[in-house]
Amino acid sequence: MKPLWRRLLLWFGGALLMLAFAPLALRLVPLPAALLAPAPASPEILDREGRTLREITCDEVRFAHPLAFDGMPVSLVQATIAAEDKRFWRHGGVDWFGTARAACDLVRHGRVISGGSTITQQLIKLAKPRPRTFRTKLIEAVTAMRLEQVWDKRRILAEYLNRLDYGNGRSGCASAAQVYFGKRVSDLSVAEAALLASLPNAPSRLNPYRHFSQARARQRLVLGRMKELGFISAAECKRALDEPLRLAPPRRIFQAPHFVDLLLRVLPKDDARLAGGRIETALDLELNHRVETILREQLARLRNQHAQNGAVVVLDNHTAEVLALVGSEDYFAAGSGQVNGAWAPRSAGSTFKPFTYLLAFERGATPATVLADVPTEFATSTGVFSPQNYNRHCHGPTRCRLALANSLNIAAVKALALAGGPAVLHQRLRDCGMTTLVQQADFYGLGLTIGNAEARLLELANAYSCLARLGKHLPWRLEKTRQPSSKEMKRVFDPGAAYLVADILSDNAARTMAFGAQSSLRFEFPVACKTGTSTDYRDNWALGYTPEFTVGVWVGNFDGSPMLQVSGVTGAAPVMHAVFEHLRQRHGTTWYSKPREVVERPVHPITGKLLARQREGAVMEKFVAGKLPSPECADDYDERGCVRLPVEYRDWLASGDNWLGGRATIAASKRAEGVRLITPLPGTTFYLDPDLPASGRRLPLRAVGCGQVEWRSRSLECRVEHGDTFATMLEGRHELTARDPVTGSTAETWVVIRPL
Repeated sequence: MKPLWRRLLLWFGGALLMLAFAPLALRLVPLPAALLAPAPASPEILDREGRTLREITCDEVRFAHPLAFDGMPVSLVQATIAAEDKRFWRHGGVDWFGTARAACDLVRHGRVISGGSTITQQLIKLAKPRPRTFRTKLIEAVTAMRLEQVWDKRRILAEYLNRLDYGNGRSGCASAAQVYFGKRVSDLSVAEAALLASLPNAPSRLNPYRHFSQARARQRLVLGRMKELGFISAAECKRALDEPLRLAPPRRIFQAPHFVDLLLRVLPKDDARLAGGRIETALDLELNHRVETILREQLARLRNQHAQNGAVVVLDNHTAEVLALVGSEDYFAAGSGQVNGAWAPRSAGSTFKPFTYLLAFERGATPATVLADVPTEFATSTGVFSPQNYNRHCHGPTRCRLALANSLNIAAVKALALAGGPAVLHQRLRDCGMTTLVQQADFYGLGLTIGNAEARLLELANAYSCLARLGKHLPWRLEKTRQPSSKEMKRVFDPGAAYLVADILSDNAARTMAFGAQSSLRFEFPVACKTGTSTDYRDNWALGYTPEFTVGVWVGNFDGSPMLQVSGVTGAAPVMHAVFEHLRQRHGTTWYSKPREVVERPVHPITGKLLARQREGAVMEKFVAGKLPSPECADDYDERGCVRLPVEYRDWLASGDNWLGGRATIAASKRAEGVRLITPLPGTTFYLDPDLPASGRRLPLRAVGCGQVEWRSRSLECRVEHGDTFATMLEGRHELTARDPVTGSTAETWVVIRPL
């Protein structure tokens, strides 16, 4: 090492050279490229009120949120100057008095006691770290003087405070204020500002979480210097010294994790804000916390029924903004906590039925249109489709209002025929943003309306939001947005038909047959509700909407295991109900005014036909003007006043499901009627399983006529046992004939039977 006197000589010699040549030479000094670039910034994701949801490190190590000088409190500026550079406002980049003092300390103690670096010099060091040598000090001093020629003091101080290391992975005063005190830097007290200004001196040694007493001692020193410099009065200094410092718990801000994960997933990778900006989202953090609590409480009640998880989505119908999104009970739970139940495809259950009926209404059906809810088999390209209702019972003649409100499966499949078939429903659901329907419509077939496809909760809730806007579609939005214009909305459904669906789904009296009068679907204010339950209780859903909000809930298990008798009305609906109660209390809800084109008329409860006047037993129904049902006529009743039903109701009237008693009868034939085949339909293929006993080879034969239909075949044996007719299956192609002994009419069908 060089002798001390030589080092001092070099030091002062360098200083003299800088003074002599500074005016000309400084213009040639380059500034560090990193200093000319913006200060490092962490992407910050905020809720709609500006509350931080998540910070993302700017360099995989630090968090930083640069501020303009005007956003920095005077107390922090003064505390920093007092701690680091009391002559900052007067020097030109190098504090010659401080340099001389440092040199004297070096001579007196034989080692470096204080560096004498100014804030400007330290800023140069932050921008371009170098080995700590005399040459480095000289370069930093020269560069600091050059910087003072280019930037004013305010900018230098702002850049310095935005780049300082405050410890615990925090760069810049704004980020430090948030982590240590849980508040904005502008809200710091004098005492808190002094502590913050103390930390950069030795971020590890003065870490207040580990070495609070050392940090406190440094803070007191800074407060004393602030008083000496006249920044604060003696009284202010005493108050700051006496003020207890309450540190925020050390934690990383990580709110609404599933929502933020989804946002980061859908944002373009080249979004400039991901390089260090603020992303203002649509999420209402307070609402999201409330939804988390509601879901957690309901899952606790269902734990013994093997319901382990759930998800909730809340949408603003006016903007399609996602106000809340909870993807699981606990994001940090081992195993599947980070699975986002709001985005994971699950079996849709009955949730597509409202769209089916809406399409049927567009094509001329009405809420009073009667559907035959009787055992029915439908021929499809893959064989015979035999839907069953949830309770294995049939309800006979059922108006569309009751069929939809009570979620009847057989009636829904028949409504799909009125709607135009699976292809029409498939296309409209895709128009509503359902991306899970990746197969062609034929792949799903008639089962599409009763849940043989998958849906994502967020997309399904947004499709219901389209219903809430009476047929206008908007894509769901995770970011806060302005009120969309009418041009941004896409008309998907007829508004009158959409209003009728909303009216049905809000009719608690209409759904009592299936759900009772006091279920979780009953509100003291209007809410359109629909539940869904998939096979074996693997998934259940509840969706509801008002003009303002749509709430979607899924409850189930991420591993696909079934719950124990947990349906949509007992699992998901209580969550949906509680969320709507909260929304009602906090924001208020309204309901739709009846459109001018919608009228009310009395109809017969069994036939659904228009009555000339209101009379006992009649029900009032809503219709779109111009789409009224046909009026009743004398032929609708027999001489006793019983309702005449078509022959397809014969077996149902004779069954235990008949709730009409003697109020209905089968219409007498005035002419020979044809036989209507039920099963097997022409071209159906059956497979023989060699492992099945002989009873497994029975082919049921069913048809409807005026009398007991007789079956015969040249190649198969047809028999009747206990009132049921069947044929014993043999391999090959076989023709069968059904004959009505009353009318003599016949119907022919054929089947193919193959080995398995």
